[in-house]
Order: sequence, then structure tokens, then C-alpha cells
Amino acid sequence: MASYIDPLIAFVSAHAWLAYLTIFLAALLEAVPIVGSVIPGSTIILALSALVPGGELRLEWVLAAATAGALLGDGSAFWVGHRSQHEILSSWPMSNYPRVVAQSATFFDRRGALAVFFARFVPPIRAFVPITAGALGMPPLRFYAVNIAAILLWAPAHILPGVLAVSALDRAGGMAGLEVTAKHYWMPLVIGGALIVALAIWAIRRRHGGTAIEPATAPVRKDG
Repeated sequence: MASYIDPLIAFVSAHAWLAYLTIFLAALLEAVPIVGSVIPGSTIILALSALVPGGELRLEWVLAAATAGALLGDGSAFWVGHRSQHEILSSWPMSNYPRVVAQSATFFDRRGALAVFFARFVPPIRAFVPITAGALGMPPLRFYAVNIAAILLWAPAHILPGVLAVSALDRAGGMAGLEVTAKHYWMPLVIGGALIVALAIWAIRRRHGGTAIEPATAPVRKDG
């Protein structure tokens, strides 16, 4: 296992800025409608967080990259929806995913600002709620206030677990005399776990006729 991970660690050590850019893009693309539902941004961020305890990456820069990417992604999606209003929800490529759009609209209609907050933690709705909130007329100041608060919690929630777990496992491994550090196990486990979840979601979608998201039945409120 170490033979596969060591080249990655060596590369990141020599080109840390590429790792920060990857984290930034992972967080950014997760917020893009359609694209965000297939990009494993959270998996990438959680896996790379394993490189913080060993010094390959700095915690403050990892947090900054993830936060900046999420802010830019969510903020841009909201602004596109705000400028286009309802038209964007029935235009391509959103028109190809009517059930997801309907689910996002219903979620926003029922929860309002709380939908913006909680959607940041729930894929694939996360990729649709910001643009939906803008299209349905949520005031920009209200959206950005709630969204920024959510992202400031989301970023540490995706980064600190890996940092703390690898640090704790490294200490335990050092006491046990193990030569391979925890990051050699953490990164494959995170990626493997994400693949298992993806396969489970795919199986559920197949069982429900191609989608796990049901169409909305409640009326959509226009005042946000």
C-alpha cells in the first residue's frame, strides 16, 4: 500500500500549491449544478487532509482553499439564478434534471434559509439549492449570510476529522512500532469508502427507476 501512496506524498511535498489548487477546485466544482452531483469533492478534500499531520500540507491553507472554493462556487451559482430567475430552472442543462430541480425547489420552499444551510452538507442537493435559491428570489444578503456560516462549518467538518484521525493513529502506530504511517491507510480507506457509497447510491437509483430523488408535489413559493 505504501508503494502506491508514497509517490503521491512525495509529489505533494514538492508541489504543495497543486494540492491546494486541487482542494479549491474540488470545493468549487461541488457547488456547480449538474457537475457537483458527480464530482467527488468531499472525498478529495477528506483524503488530502491526511497530509496535514506529516507537514506535507498546512492546515490553515487547506481550510482556506476549501472555504474559498465553496464560497466562490455557491456564490456564483446563486448569482446566476438570481440574475436569470425562474428561466434558468427550465433551461439546459437544468431541464435535463427536472426531478432534482423539483426536489431542490421543494426543499427550499419548505425550509427557506435553513435549506441553504443544510444543503451544503447534503449531496447532490448541495449542487442545486444555491442556484434554485437565487432563481426563486431569495435576497442576496440573506443567502450569503446563511451560506457563509454553513461553509465556515462545512470546511472544518471535512478536514479536521482526517487530520485528527491520522494524528491519533500515527501516535498509536508509533507506540506499537509500526513503520507505515496512518496516511497510507487513511487515503485508500476514504477513497474506497466513497466508491462503496457511490455504488450503493447507483444501486438505489436503479431500483427506483433511475433516480433516487422524487419529483416535487408541493407548490413552490416565489418570495424565498
